[in-house]
Amino acid sequence: MDFQEKKLYHQIHPLKLLTDWITGAVALYFLWYHQWIIAFIIMFIPPIVVSLLIVKYVNLEKIKNSPLGKYVGTTMTAMMEMIRLIGFIIMILGAWFHLIWLIVVGLFIILFGWFRGVLNHKNS
Repeated sequence: MDFQEKKLYHQIHPLKLLTDWITGAVALYFLWYHQWIIAFIIMFIPPIVVSLLIVKYVNLEKIKNSPLGKYVGTTMTAMMEMIRLIGFIIMILGAWFHLIWLIVVGLFIILFGWFRGVLNHKNS
């Protein structure tokens, strides 16, 4: 498995997903209280460390060959990754400005980035 594949499939490793969702939620909490230094440390350090460890040490072949891996392999384009990032940026702004509705909109954008393939398949 080359680096590009590892970069793609590590995103659906359970430890990576758990790390991203937990650190994202905790970072939003600190952003709500305008503690941006703590929020950015939480937002970046654990996910980067977990990503590096997974890419370097974990055999991702089983994940690649799983139904979720096949789904991600066909639907998770750079554009969908960008959409997920935009969704999180919107959530960050929502937390900073105390706009719960904006956090929810950002969450829906992230979920769209993950589930676009399912939505497209149902429309076909």
